[in-house]
Amino acid sequence: MSLAETLLPVAVLLPLGVATLLLALAHWLPPRLPKLVAILVALAVCALCVLLARASLDGPVRHWFGGWTPDTAGRPGVVLGIGFQADPASAALAAFCGLLFAAAFVFAWGYFDTEHAHFHVLMLLFLAAMTGFCLTRDLFNLFVWFELMSVAAFALTAYPLGRSALEGAFNFTITNALASFLLLAGTGLLYARTGTFDFATMGAALARAGADPVLIAGFVLVAAALLTKAAILPFHLWLADAHAVGPSPVSVIFSGAMVSLALFGLAKLVAQVFSENAEVMGLVHGLLHGLGLATALVAGLTAFAQRHLKRLLAFSTIAHMGIMLTALADGSGTATAGLLLYILGHGLTKGALFMAAGILLALRRSADEIVLYGRGRGLWAPALATGLGGLLLGGLPLGLMHGATGLMDLSAGVLDRVVVALASALTGAAVLRAAARIFLRASGVPGPELLAPTEREHEKPDRPLWLMALPALALVALALVPPAAVRPFLGAAAARLRDPSLPPLALPEAGSLDLAPLLLTAVLFAFALLRRRAVRPLSRTVTRSERTGFRALQALHSGLVGDYVAWMAVGLALFALAAAVSAG
Repeated sequence: MSLAETLLPVAVLLPLGVATLLLALAHWLPPRLPKLVAILVALAVCALCVLLARASLDGPVRHWFGGWTPDTAGRPGVVLGIGFQADPASAALAAFCGLLFAAAFVFAWGYFDTEHAHFHVLMLLFLAAMTGFCLTRDLFNLFVWFELMSVAAFALTAYPLGRSALEGAFNFTITNALASFLLLAGTGLLYARTGTFDFATMGAALARAGADPVLIAGFVLVAAALLTKAAILPFHLWLADAHAVGPSPVSVIFSGAMVSLALFGLAKLVAQVFSENAEVMGLVHGLLHGLGLATALVAGLTAFAQRHLKRLLAFSTIAHMGIMLTALADGSGTATAGLLLYILGHGLTKGALFMAAGILLALRRSADEIVLYGRGRGLWAPALATGLGGLLLGGLPLGLMHGATGLMDLSAGVLDRVVVALASALTGAAVLRAAARIFLRASGVPGPELLAPTEREHEKPDRPLWLMALPALALVALALVPPAAVRPFLGAAAARLRDPSLPPLALPEAGSLDLAPLLLTAVLFAFALLRRRAVRPLSRTVTRSERTGFRALQALHSGLVGDYVAWMAVGLALFALAAAVSAG
């Protein structure tokens, strides 16, 4: 066994073991020690996974727990053990999670008066679950990490123990617990037909199986569970509630890594398990593509109509998850490379934006852009992070997100490009509008965002600005890295996500500069700045129609968990209908 294979499980065992020790010793440790230890553990996970990613360029790095290798069974096609596998994409995303957690730990320094390390214990458990989710090659093991990730996230959302936090955590818990049941049921159906949980062995069995309604049902349940965690319409309604009330360091992880990791898990399953099944791939290219477009458009419009920064950013995340889902549904090599790069660029950008919102909650005691009008003057660091973040979301032709969009556009249709440009512009313009109001005291009359829900909240104020701003600016700087710097690695990651034996994909150089999303962002931003009170009859009619439309979008987010569960049922019905049409 090589050194890399030996170290592979350490990426999960390290945060799990340290979390256990911190919990046992919490009341005896100096207050600052758990904070420092958590940062060092997250950085260690990041460094270890970077080493695994480099090692996997020469071939997949595998670890079979207990020595139960495929040869143990003595029968070809039978895998009894549970394994971890580090391919370039999986290891790189696990490293990214470690980096984002380290930044969140720095941002959260001094966030709580007395936490007795419990916050850091939950966060380290969260990190371990996300790392295991990236590295596993076993479907039931994927369910286990999905469940641990959910439990840690539920507790972190409710950590402030306020009424709003508990309500948001309750909605989160119910919807994602149902997703866990769906994932377990789907896993059981797939095991019943294939007799294995191992991705590669299950994929080979599915390729031989042909059309089978049980296998299709298994995929539908697994996909619905992961789409719930990824906040894809109509499974998305829980996300804004959780983001609006959770601590800002937790929101950094939710939007920066957790939701996109669920989408990565689905992409990995499609590539390694379902890619040879024509019926399932029909659903992927058809229904998932349509859901991605609808999610991007609806969530982009809803984001533009928000006034609470964390809710605005939450809907922005949902919109960009829809963009990523269109790349997943495309399935080409360049689209897969674009998806992987988009996950990184979006996660860095959104992490920085949530940190900027957290700074305003701490120093100005609000995250409402209308309440904060002009009160952000002098806070240059969050102003810079918010402005650059809004430009990156809106299509600035620099950095990782722009490079990812260019790769996805190579195989995208006209409709895809139009929807992606519009969703990017809506989310980017919404962030820039909020930045102009808060930091520049520049704004027109509030539009539909005036009627949006908001929260009266604040976060612990007596924290140094530089300590909160440093990780935010670092994340923005990383998001601006030229895509060419990671192109060779990205080609290997995209190709070997499906088959570790494939050679690296030769990705094309950057094509023509697409300024359409940025120009559309500028138009929407200018409209928000120059908007005036409706006086004439025609302008009043337009304003009433605009508000009616946005009220209808807001009404979907009732805050009632029964409504959210009903929409999950609608999503499952859509899958069933699409599967029936495909089979017929």
